[in-house]
Amino acid sequence: MNSNTRLIVNTLAQHIKTVINIVLSLYSTRLVLQALGQSDFGIFSLVGGLVTMLGFITNAMIVATQRHLSFYNGKGSAKEIQQIFSNSLFLHIIIGVAISVIIIILQPLFFNGFLRIDSTRTTEAIFVYMMMTLGLLFTFISAPYKALFVAHENIVYISLIDIMDGVLKLICALWLLQWQHDRLVAYGVIMASIMAFNYLAFSIYAKINYKETVLIPNYKQINSKNIFDIFNIAGWTIYMTGCIMGRTQGIAIVFNHFFGTLINTAYGIAMQVTGAVHFVGTAVTNAISPRIYKAEGMNNRDRMLSMSEAASKFSYLLMAMAVIPIVFEMDNILHTWLGEVPEKATLICQFVLITALLDQSTTGLTIANLAVGNIRNYSIITNTIKLSTVILVYINLYWGGNITLSMICYMVIEIISALIRLPLLKATTGLSIQHYTTNVFLRLLIPSLALTCVSWTSIQLFDFPFRFLFTITLSSIISAPFIWFGGLKVEERNTILDIIGIKKKKF
Repeated sequence: MNSNTRLIVNTLAQHIKTVINIVLSLYSTRLVLQALGQSDFGIFSLVGGLVTMLGFITNAMIVATQRHLSFYNGKGSAKEIQQIFSNSLFLHIIIGVAISVIIIILQPLFFNGFLRIDSTRTTEAIFVYMMMTLGLLFTFISAPYKALFVAHENIVYISLIDIMDGVLKLICALWLLQWQHDRLVAYGVIMASIMAFNYLAFSIYAKINYKETVLIPNYKQINSKNIFDIFNIAGWTIYMTGCIMGRTQGIAIVFNHFFGTLINTAYGIAMQVTGAVHFVGTAVTNAISPRIYKAEGMNNRDRMLSMSEAASKFSYLLMAMAVIPIVFEMDNILHTWLGEVPEKATLICQFVLITALLDQSTTGLTIANLAVGNIRNYSIITNTIKLSTVILVYINLYWGGNITLSMICYMVIEIISALIRLPLLKATTGLSIQHYTTNVFLRLLIPSLALTCVSWTSIQLFDFPFRFLFTITLSSIISAPFIWFGGLKVEERNTILDIIGIKKKKF
């Protein structure tokens, strides 16, 4: 298929996957919560999250590998692509094993008083910890294969495997309700097994379809320069994603320290909701990021920045169509979804969703920064700011503050981190802050206000079961003209029309 067709097919594939996985994930979570109970669900959210927090390294390596594969695709260097994949797989195996060993060594530290877990469930919690460590290793080794699919813009297969992942989790959740033995232990085994399935699905398909794929690293192609280049990008990306995950799980640990495992249930549900909705915004950035890297590889800086701005705008608008009405309907949604809603779950979900949406307004600049490859200062500044949220939340609660003030701190810090990307990209790429403000921030304002007004009006005027479906649909329909004419420039509208075959005009 041609370039434009592939872009829209990839984007649609991710949206279809997102819708299916949101439904599967929300229903599966309800079943798992019912099967485990609030206490064991809180334990899994805390312990499982503590291990998967280190999965940020996997994401960082995917980004670094994909960036290099796409960059050299832009240069047209087949030999470099083959070497990069082999070197990347070698790095993933070495680092994955090392991280797993470190996690196992740290186990006594976590379970000897650091975490507040019922002593009668400590043994089971440790077993879950070990199962999630094994699953993390499978996820780590599958990363270069997933990066290869993204670099080849084969998002459809990734979407299919992600849907299968959701289906398997739903089937296992239904089975878990019938299991008569320890369900927390069984759930740990299930999650590790699904991660192993994902590894096999990616690696086997890649080996069959892409000639640069190997299952075991080719040591004759190990090249110190390639390893250093990949590790340099990965290292600072690890710091970047590590700070984000450290903030997420750090807040979970702080909440656990002050309130116990029940608040972790509310926080865990908020992360589930945010993760499901976040895919709506990241669908565009995942589809367009290989092109941003290729444009930089072709030394086309203006096109690279233009696509980065479009990525920020499109991802924000798509996510806003879901997030803004959901925020207004959050209590209704959670009661419909869970039945019994944990205390503070609605509040935490609302703050986390708004925060994730605001971050999307400059998310394309992160891709632009990766494309350039000069990411050290960017990573240190933007993400150290994010990580400082944990300290502020701890200080707030230590001084007698409440959950609401903690979540306000969370949101304010995220806004600061999002805005500081502008001067950093101005320094490294020549980005015009005035141009970005005019063409992104100001154009996002009108659609956001339209979505807010329609959502607020809906909950004031109507009251019936499943009203949230009506609110989401109504706000999307009424706000569509505001998004089309107010949010998008003429060139961007023409590009969309060109992609879907309605109008031919080069952007």
